[in-house]
Formats: sequence, C-alpha cells, structure tokens
Amino acid sequence: MEKIGFIGTGGMGGLMALNLLKAGFKVTVFDLRAEAMKGLVEKGGSSASSPKTAAEASEVVLSMLPFGAAVRDVGLGKDGLIEAASGARIWVDLSSVEEQAIIGVDKALRPEGWTVIDASVGGVEEHAAVGELSIRVAGDKKAVDKIRPILEAMGSKITYCGKLGNAKLLKTATAIYSAINAMGIVEIFNWLKSCGISEDISHEVFKDSLFYSESVRRICDRIEDKKFKPRKSWTPKDIGFGLESAQEKGVPLPLTSLVKQLFNVARSNGLDGYEATGIAYKTYELLGRGEPEK
Repeated sequence: MEKIGFIGTGGMGGLMALNLLKAGFKVTVFDLRAEAMKGLVEKGGSSASSPKTAAEASEVVLSMLPFGAAVRDVGLGKDGLIEAASGARIWVDLSSVEEQAIIGVDKALRPEGWTVIDASVGGVEEHAAVGELSIRVAGDKKAVDKIRPILEAMGSKITYCGKLGNAKLLKTATAIYSAINAMGIVEIFNWLKSCGISEDISHEVFKDSLFYSESVRRICDRIEDKKFKPRKSWTPKDIGFGLESAQEKGVPLPLTSLVKQLFNVARSNGLDGYEATGIAYKTYELLGRGEPEK
C-alpha cells in the first residue's frame, strides 16, 4: 500500500503524516483547518476537500482526531468515509477517544465493505516528530499485518492488542496511570518539602528505589526545574473515559476518581495549561498556599 489518506493534521497528526511522506508514501491529507494542511502540501502531500475524497484517493485511511464525535463525523457524516464510492476500505483511527466511538463506526461501516482498525499512540509531539511513537493496534489481525509498514513509518514499537476497542481502552489506562503517577509524586515531594527536605534530595533518594523508571525521572526532573511544558491537556478527558467504562461495568476506581477531581480543581482555577506534571504541581501549590503562580 503506497497511497494513504490522513485525516486530522494538527499537532500530532501533522507530524505523523510528515513521517509518512518522508518514508516515501503518497499522502492525501484532510483537515477542517486549511492552514493545518498547508505545510504537508508544501512537502509533497496532496489535499482533499473531505474525508470522502481523501478515501477515494487512497488505499488506506488514517485519522488522528480530538473527540469521539469527530470520529463519528469522519466515518458516517456528510462527505464521510461511508460515502466514498471507491478507493480505501481500511480505516485506522489513532484518536484518543472512547471505546464506543470506534465500535459504533465499525458497526455502521462493516456492511459497506470497510475494515475499521482501532489504534492509539503513546508519546508526545517530540516522539511523533522523530517517528518514535509507541502504537497500539487492535482489530482484524490480517488487516493489521497488511498496514504494519505504514505504522512502522510513524512508530518505533507496534503492539497488537486483540479485539477492536482494546487499543482505546489501553490508551485510557496509560493516561490514568500517568495522571496518578504525576499527582502521587508531586504530593510526596510537596510533603517532604514542608518537612525541610529539598526536591533535589528527594529525587536523589527516589533514584535508589526499585520503582524508579524513565517516567518517574521525567516527573522528578520537572518538579526540580519547574520547566513545565505549556500545552492543552487531554488527560482529564482520557481519565473520564475510564471512569465511564468502569461505572458501566460496576468496577470501582476510587483513586482515579480522586485524581480526576484534582484535575478539575486545576481547570476551575485556570491551571490546566500544562502537561500532567505541571498541572499536578500547580494544583498542590493552590491546595497548600491558595496562591498558585500561573
């Protein structure tokens, strides 16, 4: 497969599409914002006027979208994939959305000859830029094997996760883990600081602990240097998917619920414009002193 349609080319999606161009694929892009497509067209991509026309120009379609509603619109809305008269019949959705969004579009598109592949990514823009994302993929195994070279152009590790929907669930799980990790470490460091133990000494001792990892190191580094990266945080949205799923299944997630409330505290005080560690740090500043620095 050489011809790829890529829908949703802002932020992460744009970087992933660029890596496909660099790998020699012919990429047709679509985004609701014309400016999001401009750079990719300048680098050799083609632009489409809708998801439908992107599919008709391609052999496989990929998407990176912000919400489940956008996934449904791309698949089933006016000028959506369901209206494509020719071209691609495999759709790989890489969006961080709820499990039911991907299951719903699959149910509607399957009778039209489409194979929907569920995927999600681990990493941030820096990983996307150099093609070192972790990509989790679920659904029809034969179709997944067929598109593997495409995925390998964007990620350094591809993990097959089983049935459709599993990749979305695992994305939610890693988001929950990341949020709990960040809040927990910030809370401990905040307490130790109140006891007169500096953040650099706390970090040095954490290095000797069995649980110390690259993720923990990154959190500790940010606590020390306060260089919190400004960004729109999707973590509360992803945590919410997990809480909704757990409620439907009657599974208790009390710790996750508490962390979600802490993110809500940040949001209600205008402190959510950072990556997760920055949000956690600002939240505990607020809880401790009532006067966080924005």
